[in-house]
Parts: sequence; C-alpha cells; structure tokens
Amino acid sequence: MDKKNFAVLGLGRFGRNVALTLEELGYNVLGVDKDENIAADLAGSLTKVVSFDIRDTHALKEIGIEDFDVVIIASKNLEASLMATMLCKEFKVGKIIVKAIDERHAKMAKRLGATEMIFSERDTARRLARRLVSKNSSDLKEIDDDIGILNLKVPKKFVGKSLLEANWREDFGVNVIAIKQGEGLLVSPSPRHVLAANEKIFAVGKSDSLINFERAMN
Repeated sequence: MDKKNFAVLGLGRFGRNVALTLEELGYNVLGVDKDENIAADLAGSLTKVVSFDIRDTHALKEIGIEDFDVVIIASKNLEASLMATMLCKEFKVGKIIVKAIDERHAKMAKRLGATEMIFSERDTARRLARRLVSKNSSDLKEIDDDIGILNLKVPKKFVGKSLLEANWREDFGVNVIAIKQGEGLLVSPSPRHVLAANEKIFAVGKSDSLINFERAMN
C-alpha cells in the first residue's frame, strides 16, 4: 500500500477537517498550529500535533517537513501562509496545497511555490482529503456529500470469480452497479457474473468505503 505522510499547517475549521479525515482513513498526519489550546485539543486525534509559528524555519526543519509527501497550508494569516509556502518550497516539499483567502493570496502563493489552491471550507476539506489518498482520483466521482461512484479495472486476483465470490458488498460496503465490457455496458449485473480481465467495474457507496475499497484492490 502506498502510505503517504501528510502535514497540515493551521488547524482552523478547514485544516482540522482535512487532518481528521486523513487520519480516519488510516494515514499518518502531523498537525501544526500556533495556538497551544488548539494543538492540545487535537493531540489525541492525530498521529502527532505540535505547536509553533509556521513561519519558523528552525521549527519546520525540526519536524522534518521535507520528508512529508503533501503539506496542506491552512493558516488564515496571510503573511504566515505565504511564508510557510516559501519555506516548504525551499525544503523541496513535492506537493504544497494552500487554502487561499482570496484570488490575490492565491496568485502570490503560486509564485512562491504552491502546487494547488483551495478556496472553500468544510465540504471541500473532506473531498480534498479523500482525493489525496485515491490513486485514481479522476475515477472517483462524488454524487452527494458522502456518496460516490468509483470505476476501476477488475483486479487480477478477482479475475475468474463471480461478484458473489468477490463479496465486496459484505467486505467493503460497496455495490457494483455496472460493468463495462469493451464498448458495451452491463447494468445491474447478476451476482453470478464472472469477472474478466478486460472489464471495468462501477461501484457505488460511501466515499470513505470506496477509498478503502480502492486501496485494497491495488
């Protein structure tokens, strides 16, 4: 399993929701906030929580910020957000996602090294967290706040097995609603349908369940 490490700098409403959702999905999450009370409140919910000013170069180096696959900068303080973006770039962090206050903030952050910008709040926070841990994010489509459809190739270990034998509904809480066979589409397939290597399945379920299903299939 591809185990990414995430750091969330700024634990306001957006940062908190991203961090908690990633943690719920089984990933290692470091949370950072200048407010010691906020850090203390989340100490038991994240892999690790520390309190310092994200503009502090020494503190970022101490936590090994360069070792994180993704850093999400969610500070509401414009100066702190931009400084942290620049420092993460200097530390050669590969993916730097910044929660932008406005378009001006977004433009400046991009110039300083941000690889992606986010504008909205809680709902986007949860969608972002789910997308970050999906290897085929473009194949996961949310149709409601917590329901999605995932399409992926039939995993090799299930080729030759029926849907009933695969038992995905029981094991992962997802339902196969269609199967693509070349140019054709089999809708509401029978539980006795035998899966083939050249097929793609379309599964519906809660977004968290679909993420866990996809991870298990890789």
